[in-house]
Amino acid sequence: MKHYDVIIIGGGITGAGCARDCALRGLKVLLLERFDLTNGATGRNHGLLHSGARYAVTDAEAAAECIRENMTLRKIAAHCVEETEGLFITLPEDDLNYQKKFIESCRNAGINAEAIDPKDAIRMEPSVNPSLIGAVKVPDGAVDPFRLTIYNAYDAQLHGAEVLTYHEVTSFIKDDSGRIVGVKALSHIDKKEKEFYATITVNAGGIWGSLLAKKAGATVNMFPAKGALLIFGHRVNNVVINRCRKPADADILVPGDTICLIGTTSTRIPIEECDHVRVTPEEADLLYNESIKLAPSLAQTRILRGYAGVRPLVASDDDPSGRSISRGIVCLDHETRDGIPGLITITGGKLMTYRLMAEMATDMVCQKLGNTQKCTTATTPLVGSESIKDSAKKADRSSQKAAWGRHGSNISQIAHDNAFDNALACECEVVSVGEVNYSIDKLGAKNIVNVRRRTRLGMGTCQGEVCACRAAGLIAKANGCADKAKEDLASFLQERWKGMYPVTWGNTVREAQFTSYIYQGLCGVDAYYKNNQDEHPVLEKEK
Repeated sequence: MKHYDVIIIGGGITGAGCARDCALRGLKVLLLERFDLTNGATGRNHGLLHSGARYAVTDAEAAAECIRENMTLRKIAAHCVEETEGLFITLPEDDLNYQKKFIESCRNAGINAEAIDPKDAIRMEPSVNPSLIGAVKVPDGAVDPFRLTIYNAYDAQLHGAEVLTYHEVTSFIKDDSGRIVGVKALSHIDKKEKEFYATITVNAGGIWGSLLAKKAGATVNMFPAKGALLIFGHRVNNVVINRCRKPADADILVPGDTICLIGTTSTRIPIEECDHVRVTPEEADLLYNESIKLAPSLAQTRILRGYAGVRPLVASDDDPSGRSISRGIVCLDHETRDGIPGLITITGGKLMTYRLMAEMATDMVCQKLGNTQKCTTATTPLVGSESIKDSAKKADRSSQKAAWGRHGSNISQIAHDNAFDNALACECEVVSVGEVNYSIDKLGAKNIVNVRRRTRLGMGTCQGEVCACRAAGLIAKANGCADKAKEDLASFLQERWKGMYPVTWGNTVREAQFTSYIYQGLCGVDAYYKNNQDEHPVLEKEK
């Protein structure tokens, strides 16, 4: 019956950002997520550190918000950000006249957009299509949405917040006056329903926020816009490459860590399909063909996998594709809007504007609670980014250097004192045993998918072919349960296959077949998946 000041529903970047902001202001915070952190749209985007240039022509307000938050994140979340810079290129089939309007709109929004000679663009990014006829330089970059979210949640915990993953809110608790005073949540871990109480509840459920609002008796109309993306097995570009044209399918190529990815499409889907989005072979063909126009070398680059997410857009009946819907932030006080006190919804926006969204929601929470503390998240470094230069000096092994890129100054907490801790669990992404154990002990990893999101294990060329088994062993050791780890291993391999399925040609077919030989033919792991998927529906639902 512990009472919190605020319960936040949703473990995406918005919910994690809200939890950190609330905790920094001294509130008693509980964050509830039905599966793992970043399970929704946060973990299914292109990881672009938006300059806002993409929206400058069509959505000036969102563009201005993006560039402000872009510059803020470079300062407070350095270990989650890569300052690559960006190019908007005009190809022969594009309208070169659009470039002038584009630059003017960028500058009006506060974005430093500079037209450069196409030859200089090629020197800046050698992989770019050499037939370009125009180029504009903008302050784009790359951001890892997994570590950004997980370290916001971890930072919140360090300031007193509680974070419960695999707890799905099933209903709201109201008092006699109709005020929301708490929630009921089903634990997917022990299958028990639990009650949690708070003065204010914040709905940060993304596209699923409309379903949560409905449970409370409110209506929030959302536009479920599916976006598909492809991941290439090599990082062919070091600068973000965009098409300088009106927003369309497959017009952004983003470098990130060891890979690059092309995105996105935009297709409206029913809300009922948001838990089961897949990339179709047709979408994979479209993305592949358009990617070659941005960087021709991608024609000889292996595609690792495809994946899709659903944008949390506020609905409009005038745009069937969702392209022209504003990416602006929507913060709703359901007490004044719907006569339901105790509930706030924060939605819309983008990954890039999460901190601003959290500030707006937390301001509203504090106003209702009489808390006068001001927001400090724009100036307070995220845990891991406090002394990033000093921590870099301590990285003397390849695994430590890779871990430093993922965890910043937190590498001091990763064990590396013996040969076992320094052994590689994942060669593709250079993840040590010590780093895997750190993700379990400190970052809340409960299964292999959780470890992947916190370390990149299994995200490299082999897609978990070798490292998945090692990770399962480490999880079994940490939890003292080998059978659960075997079930988890089977589920993880099935999840990897679902992303490989839309792009099964060439080496990807060979890789998938070899993985099948090892785990099905040699180890018989598929029996654990078949025998336990009915007993563990959450594994299927999460994937």
